[in-house]
Amino acid sequence: MRVIYFHQYFTYPELGGGTRSYEFARRFVEAGHEVHMIASWRGESEHTTWFQTEVEGIKVHWLPVDYTNRMGFLARVRSFASFAFGACRYVARLRGDVVFATSTPLTIAIPGIYAAKQLKVPLVFEVRDLWPEAPRQMGEIKNQFLFWLATRLEFAAYRNSAHIVALSPGMKAGVLASGVPKHRVSMIPNSCDLDLFHPGICGLEQRRKLEVGDRLMLAYFGTMGPANGLDFVLDAAAELKGRGQTGVVFVLHGDGKMRPHLERRKAVEGLDNVIFSGPSDKLTVTRLAAAADVGLTIFKNVPILYTCSPNKMFDTLAAGRPVLTNMPGWLTDTVEQNGCGIGVRPDDPSDFANKVQWLLANRERLPEMGRKARELAERDFSRDVLAGQLLSVLERAVAAKPPVNRE
Repeated sequence: MRVIYFHQYFTYPELGGGTRSYEFARRFVEAGHEVHMIASWRGESEHTTWFQTEVEGIKVHWLPVDYTNRMGFLARVRSFASFAFGACRYVARLRGDVVFATSTPLTIAIPGIYAAKQLKVPLVFEVRDLWPEAPRQMGEIKNQFLFWLATRLEFAAYRNSAHIVALSPGMKAGVLASGVPKHRVSMIPNSCDLDLFHPGICGLEQRRKLEVGDRLMLAYFGTMGPANGLDFVLDAAAELKGRGQTGVVFVLHGDGKMRPHLERRKAVEGLDNVIFSGPSDKLTVTRLAAAADVGLTIFKNVPILYTCSPNKMFDTLAAGRPVLTNMPGWLTDTVEQNGCGIGVRPDDPSDFANKVQWLLANRERLPEMGRKARELAERDFSRDVLAGQLLSVLERAVAAKPPVNRE
């Protein structure tokens, strides 16, 4: 089977960022399938137009497109559109048996739909965030016409897909609420890289570099954007500092639009219990996760974000570390019901500080919580198992509509 796989922000461990598509695609290759990944190159490059590389058997087709996590909303929309229409022009030269397009951004549906129609093959669409509702609730889409247009694109993606994959129960419910029949929707959550992240990694050197000493270290690793709501972490840090608590440190690792603001706030408020690091490649993140006592999964308190399926939580589970999250619903339920984490009330820094003090006072319980985290990762979120589930979805879509002659 030849898979045309659209993921604008495809990455792999050496580049940093979420590697779900890389992990799934390489497993498809190992199973004997051919994968063509259509992606945007975001860093410096000698290329000005499409170029190709190969990553563990994945044939990657890159289009250089300007993009950084610090871009404003409209600049990001221009980047999305540039890639979407560039990919439409490029895909006509390819052949395949199935098209798989993963959002975000939602505009990935444009080349996905176009490619499926041009190649006369089925489209499988993956929903990583409920766009456009997520940016609307975040206040990023205020223009009603733009919201209507994005909603039309959302419905077009669902209508033209043979099957839809959602990354969380809440996302699946959102897709079903739009009128998609239940038999055309599967829930395949984000997954754990059990090889890259594992409890056997030594984090002592990373703790030494960060100068955290023997303090309880709570680490966040990922994008520092408006949706991530990291002011909440600084609120908790300020609360703990006000209580005279010196045995705790928060490490914020990554980059994004909000990092300069957060760094200024640390300086102004004298929050010496907050450390910034990174950004860096995925391998450094594994050492940071190993160094941490607890991993943070934090988002802005926006109801649509309660449905998210964040890489950082699944990486924390794979690393065998307890999770602290402020997301009600399935994330908090998952870690608390499995004894491997704790939930805090959104927008309540006092509760956040109380829970951190409880973790500090019960530090001897953290290894057991970490063991349960790894058990959960292996049992429910193995990439081998979940990649197999996605491959079955693609194979069923192809079987339902035999591919045209590729020759």
